[in-house]
Amino acid sequence: MKKTKIEKHKLLLRHLTLDDYDNIAVLMEHVYGNLGGAWKKDQYTSQITRFPEGQIVIEDNGKLVAAALSMIVDYARFGDVHTYAQITSNGYLTHHDSHGDTLYGVDIFVHPKYRGLRLGRRLYDARKELCRNLNLRRFIAGGRIPGYAKYADSLTPVRYIEEVKNREIYDPVLSFQLFNGFHVRKVLTGYLPVDAESKGYATLLEWVNLDYVEKAPSIGGSKSVIRLGVVQWQMRTLTSVDELLKHAEFFIDAVAGYHADFVLFPEYMSAPLMGLFNEKSPPDAIRALAGFTSEIRNGLLAMAMSYNINIIAGSMPEYSNHELYNVSWLLRRDGTFEAQYKIHATIDEVTCWGVKGGDALKVFDTDCGKIAVLVCYDSEFPELARLATMQGAQIIFVPFWTDTKNAYQRVRYCSHARAIENECFVAITGSVGNLPHAENMDIQYAQAAIFSPSDFSFPHDAILAEATPNTEMTLIADVNLDLLKQVRTRGAARNLANRRPDLYRLEWF
Repeated sequence: MKKTKIEKHKLLLRHLTLDDYDNIAVLMEHVYGNLGGAWKKDQYTSQITRFPEGQIVIEDNGKLVAAALSMIVDYARFGDVHTYAQITSNGYLTHHDSHGDTLYGVDIFVHPKYRGLRLGRRLYDARKELCRNLNLRRFIAGGRIPGYAKYADSLTPVRYIEEVKNREIYDPVLSFQLFNGFHVRKVLTGYLPVDAESKGYATLLEWVNLDYVEKAPSIGGSKSVIRLGVVQWQMRTLTSVDELLKHAEFFIDAVAGYHADFVLFPEYMSAPLMGLFNEKSPPDAIRALAGFTSEIRNGLLAMAMSYNINIIAGSMPEYSNHELYNVSWLLRRDGTFEAQYKIHATIDEVTCWGVKGGDALKVFDTDCGKIAVLVCYDSEFPELARLATMQGAQIIFVPFWTDTKNAYQRVRYCSHARAIENECFVAITGSVGNLPHAENMDIQYAQAAIFSPSDFSFPHDAILAEATPNTEMTLIADVNLDLLKQVRTRGAARNLANRRPDLYRLEWF
């Protein structure tokens, strides 16, 4: 029986050199015999001299079998309307700009006998790596559509591209580029007139570098890794605002000592002062407690500045114009503050105290990006978190107060779901212990936690940190906002990207 000879390969990816010209010319003649053949030697020399890092080749046992050529451009100079000859300077790459923001694909080609080894993918991956390493905003390329000639009599170029995207038609170039993460920005006319198979048309393709970092100022720039601190604190009877502020300052000092960017307190964090009004009915007691809110808020705001930390002041009652609300405060370390009113008052809050729900959902700008606050019961309404995420919120804080484990689990599991379905981070915390004689607030159950999306870049259970139940303590965890970019565009599931706005939408009236 005759044995089949197994061809032995030894592939090497490296940069092209000037000495490679004769071999690269042979390769290009194999690939582009019907499109003008190889680059002239002076064109090739200019390409290697101007941007050697961008010219990549794969060899097999010393034979050149695939290559990719690139340049860097200031894309604003050219925009989406250009020809191949214009942007590449007829192949000389004189428009290469080392200070540009875009990697531009000049050429990519694979020897016909090697097209089953997916060498094109290796070359694209190498160029993407180059784009990341050089911190370029995007990778742009003009792509041929050689399959179009067979459909030109029945389909417009745009319709042909749609059919390829829908996998009704296979195009040897465009299908490959779409598979490698590119999207079509525009159809170009007259991009490469000599390309008869594409009828002179081309696709302008873009791959967005999600790791791109805007050039930040030397100080005060935006951060991608944010440190969160949450306080699960013991409810205890206190006798004055000063005593409550000292209690809060202990935790603020502790969390700030770990250089946290935020500290989250529980819902109704001023409740330890309810004991001062034991003789009053529950509705009168909560309204009397609301009289301390401004003083507490101002005291915490001073701490936000002095400890250089953004404080989410859980929530406190606010009584104004004969209306009672449950309000959370964002106290920024720059001295500014804003409020988020609890939108869904619980049945207990309404019947026992007469709390009214707010009518606005806010997404707050901070020095660490956009955040939102959903007070307790609000976390159980998925529309709010989705609306906040659609407005750019990347971290959602949930201060809660629950008296039993089943009440706590409603907040916990809904908050965890909000993190997964919106591909964001969610931090929750409540209070523990008892407040004797404080009707409607006498017992507490809590387990603070910080949740993440559920994908390979995050913990296997999508929990970054978790407190011991019913124990006074703090949690500290870092959240990486860059990972949210990755999961939203390259994740195993992409909840935000895969919504069907053609069938449904979410609006705030």
